[in-house]
Amino acid sequence: MNLLEISGCAAQAVEAHDDLALIGGSRIERIVSRGHCSPPGFWYDQDHDEWCMVLQGEGVLGFEDGSAVRLVAGETAFLPAYKKHRVVSTSVDPACIWLAVHGPGKE
Repeated sequence: MNLLEISGCAAQAVEAHDDLALIGGSRIERIVSRGHCSPPGFWYDQDHDEWCMVLQGEGVLGFEDGSAVRLVAGETAFLPAYKKHRVVSTSVDPACIWLAVHGPGKE
């Protein structure tokens, strides 16, 4: 598997986002990434907790403090509300398939 660095991010197709279920204010989503990454300077800064798992392929999440985590199939990450993060890279072959559970928003 070849991970693409942020400077060379070259998506192979449109990233697919599919909501699988809405349960009690939480949303379960499947994301299929093929070389996708967050745009330069972009950070997710969500008002809700998120748990994600890589089902296939691999991806790298980067954080505002400069740290990063590489996830391969079967590995998970918990992203607490307001923890700024971004997708640094995702595998192309095989595609990176994420399962994300978004909790209800915090007030």
